[in-house]
Amino acid sequence: MDASCLDHALTEDEARQFKEQGFLIVENAIPQSTVEELVPIVDRVDREERARMGLEPDARINHYNFIGKDAAFLELLDCPTTFPKVWGIMGWHIQLYHTHMTFSPPELEGQTLENDGLKLGWHQDSGQLNQDFECDPRPMVSLKVAFFLTDTSVPGRGNFYVVPGSHHRNDFPGPDRKGEMEGAIPVLAPAGSAVFFDRRLWHSASANYWDVSRRVLFYGYSYRWLRPRDDMTIDHYLDKCDPIRQQLLGVTHSGGRGYTSPTKDDVPLRVWIEEHAVEPTA
Repeated sequence: MDASCLDHALTEDEARQFKEQGFLIVENAIPQSTVEELVPIVDRVDREERARMGLEPDARINHYNFIGKDAAFLELLDCPTTFPKVWGIMGWHIQLYHTHMTFSPPELEGQTLENDGLKLGWHQDSGQLNQDFECDPRPMVSLKVAFFLTDTSVPGRGNFYVVPGSHHRNDFPGPDRKGEMEGAIPVLAPAGSAVFFDRRLWHSASANYWDVSRRVLFYGYSYRWLRPRDDMTIDHYLDKCDPIRQQLLGVTHSGGRGYTSPTKDDVPLRVWIEEHAVEPTA
């Protein structure tokens, strides 16, 4: 793993914001050259998937399990500017359990933010997990890192909306899952930014009234005992991955027990952190 990640460890201020607000923005997480490399790859995947599913070019869509569709996506899995903050929040017993690519084309000609609204859809992540846990608040279990490949530093560009602090409550904090509500804010993320958020945070995508499609790559990290949310077609990468990437991609050397009672071989990230005397912050 790239030792430069030690320069980007989770700070106390970042840990405090994530714990209190449920999200965190890291600007310039990836350089513009990486953004420019990824945009045509994202566009290709989007075209192929729309053709496969018979979807219209203007439909807002999530493409799941994108991680296996191009090796360039693998480079963000343990990105030096973001990955140390993931283990700083969650610790070493983690994996990639979910990826989805959000592609939001411009709204139809003639539609405007003033007349047609944000077109929100408030939710927490993880589906059935939210019904199966009885405690209040529910445990975090997972978080996402969203890499923004499009400039959403201005409202109306398909911004990611959040209700800060709402991860501390199970019930929806507003009157309408599709409407605007008090306390909600747009996350103004420039291209190259990474947005971390707790899966329990009430959040939503929104309509894109800009003339450029909004492209965001979401990497979901969870504890290794949670089953992957996607098919995770990544076997073709494993032989070329170092041990830590293999851990993140679900490899176990101890059978099923490696996910609940891991050995050092199952979780080389733990060994790496101990060797570099790094302590989780959160």
